[in-house]
Amino acid sequence: MKYQDNLQYYDPDYTPKDSDVICLYKYDTIEGIPFEEGAEQITAESSIGTWTKISTMNDEIAHKLKPHVFKMNKEKKLVHIAYPIELFETNNMSGILSSVCGNILGMKILSTLRICDIKFPKEIVEQYPGPAHGIEGIRELTKVTDRPFTGTIVKPKVGLTSEQHSQVGYQAWSGIDGQGLDIVKDDENLTSQAFNDFDTRMKLTLAMRDKAEKETGHKKLYLANITHSNFDEMMRRSDLVKSLGGEVCMLDVVTLGFSAVETYRRKNTGQIIHAHRAMHGAITRQPGFTISMLLLAKIYRMLGVDLLHIGTAGAGKMEGGAREVLTIVDAIEHDSVKADEEMNTLGQEWYGMKPVLAVASGGLQPAKIPVVIERMGKDVVCQMGGGCHGHPDGTAAGAQAIVQAVDAAMKGISIEEYAKSHEALQKAVDKWGL
Repeated sequence: MKYQDNLQYYDPDYTPKDSDVICLYKYDTIEGIPFEEGAEQITAESSIGTWTKISTMNDEIAHKLKPHVFKMNKEKKLVHIAYPIELFETNNMSGILSSVCGNILGMKILSTLRICDIKFPKEIVEQYPGPAHGIEGIRELTKVTDRPFTGTIVKPKVGLTSEQHSQVGYQAWSGIDGQGLDIVKDDENLTSQAFNDFDTRMKLTLAMRDKAEKETGHKKLYLANITHSNFDEMMRRSDLVKSLGGEVCMLDVVTLGFSAVETYRRKNTGQIIHAHRAMHGAITRQPGFTISMLLLAKIYRMLGVDLLHIGTAGAGKMEGGAREVLTIVDAIEHDSVKADEEMNTLGQEWYGMKPVLAVASGGLQPAKIPVVIERMGKDVVCQMGGGCHGHPDGTAAGAQAIVQAVDAAMKGISIEEYAKSHEALQKAVDKWGL
């Protein structure tokens, strides 16, 4: 079906304005449809065009609101489109995405479509709150200033009682000989089950957090999963966490939706927001019709999360190679990011918006920590579930092994060498290898 508005969106001589929203799409068309027509139809459907000539279109609308396909690479299947900012309600992320990531993903002339990246102009970035705490705020609270953070997820994911959960958390925070973890986190599917109800879990686990802090002399964080489809109930849970002395609330940001994430941030609860990306693979995983994890990460930075799961840079069990994950690290932790043509990224200026702390999680174990730090830097949470609780001597020893692995990496000593004089780490190496 050919779009009939005759607006001729392809304009290689167009120079994008600073206020334009720039989108980078990678797509292919079905057999018989020229690549150029795909670009025309994507541009039209995401803005002011439609499938037939319409009497309601006028020159004023076309002149003021017409997007421009200003760069096209048929070999790489890429198009760059500049959208006038007037097309959007700038403080409405859901509305923006309904346009540039909306109906186009359902167009039958396309055989694949990936929204690789969006570069947001200053006028849009400044409409959003960004992180309340960011990396600096989390480091100030914990006094962890010169190394990565260590963390675990209580395992099994579900099945433990509230009491059992709190005891596992205590063992992880305490470790052995004061070598315990900074962070203990609920898993993404632990909310308030019959065998582990939310309120009881909060009271018991935060009490164990307090005990571990007193015994070790170090600040500990509990990332409490308050996710709920009823926003009022989610706020009640947030208030309970705060009343019990908890500083961090975890949101399953994809399943909650953009609106709930932004609304929670704008409540200004003072809580650090930990963002788990459960279900992102349904949206981000290639091939097919997808949105990049990079784009989601940029959006969540704008909406105001403080920590975000982004993968392990190839070191763990989750999809996402090292180079891809590092583009996300750049986007969430830096104030200015340059475009990377090889990775199909557009770059971004953040205009002073606070950075987000990257979380590496999924299939990690102590011996993999040096690789994570080498690739992702010190501003990262090295978080592992099975890699802690699966230690031959249990959770406390697993926590100690993780701490020892971070110490080895920061001292520039190989895991193999450091393990020779550190029993917990050696047993982890014996079980999982190097």
